[in-house]
Amino acid sequence: MARHTSASQTEAGQSSAEKANENADNGPDRIDAINQLFAEFELAYHNQYYKAYGTEERLVLAKKYWLSCLSQFSPRQIVAAARQVVKKNDFLPTVSVVIRACEDGNTLFGLPSAREAYYEACRAESPKAQFPWTHEAVYFAGKATDWYVLATEPEDKVLPLFTYYYEDLCQRVMRGEKLEQPQRQALPEHIGTPLSGDENHARMLKLREQLGL
Repeated sequence: MARHTSASQTEAGQSSAEKANENADNGPDRIDAINQLFAEFELAYHNQYYKAYGTEERLVLAKKYWLSCLSQFSPRQIVAAARQVVKKNDFLPTVSVVIRACEDGNTLFGLPSAREAYYEACRAESPKAQFPWTHEAVYFAGKATDWYVLATEPEDKVLPLFTYYYEDLCQRVMRGEKLEQPQRQALPEHIGTPLSGDENHARMLKLREQLGL
């Protein structure tokens, strides 16, 4: 049986023109991510790997298939999921195992679930910028939602709005964007008058309408 390395398969079954048309992401593109995934498998499951992908033709076909199945995930998600799966599985994993790991993308990047993040944002003490956040995305989602809204509006109204902002931030993190650390703001010279309950409610309805929630 011919031996080969994953490094020799850099195209994952695609032409150079197809590779050039891949969506650009921060970090490796999806083809590089698939190559990295197979490299992880080769090192971790040597004998099983060569039994499954023992020829160049089988390896190329397998990479095409995996690339198609994982196309909805960012390259960083694929690479992180592959590393997690290798650490937890004694046997060469299937596509479905890696898909489940990718779908649990928040855990891969240290991000709490949307509901956990919401509760953290609601309970965070002031000043918010100094709070020991689980992840910066929680802070920025809370800030985008508005701290006063989080503190005064019921969960069934605010959670969808918070989730909208938070999931967008999570996707940015998974694509490789590094969120800045919250910066402590200097106290303003003049403290504005807080919105009344009716004014705040109207603002909330306007935000929900703009976001289609």
